[in-house]
Amino acid sequence: MMNNIKEDLELATKMQTNSSEPYNHFYVGAVLTAKSGKKYTGCNIANHGIQAICAERVAFVKAISEGEKEFESIAVVGSDDRNKADPCLPCGYCRQFMSEFVDANFKVFTVNTETEEGYQQYTMQELLPFGFEL
Repeated sequence: MMNNIKEDLELATKMQTNSSEPYNHFYVGAVLTAKSGKKYTGCNIANHGIQAICAERVAFVKAISEGEKEFESIAVVGSDDRNKADPCLPCGYCRQFMSEFVDANFKVFTVNTETEEGYQQYTMQELLPFGFEL
């Protein structure tokens, strides 16, 4: 099932407004699409310690906790402006975390105004070519 990437990126942009990021003021939103077609959203949530959680992991944890096991793609945007979508890719921690639940062809999308489509697509293999495996 293929989803509408532009709609996912718009929803990810809206999710940035829910971010709790009082420290570095970089707001991230994510929309995870399960193979069932259901969407799971996330935003970054920071705190004083090192226990902050990224938008991508929030979306995955919500989905997994509700029983989802197969995923199609994730759309991610981030910016220092809660209402603006800039290109943003998952951090290394998120890449490794996500790789535990997806295959090498899982798609990661972010905005890119320099392309005709308005977005850029990556696979998990491209973003994490040498991830840890069990």
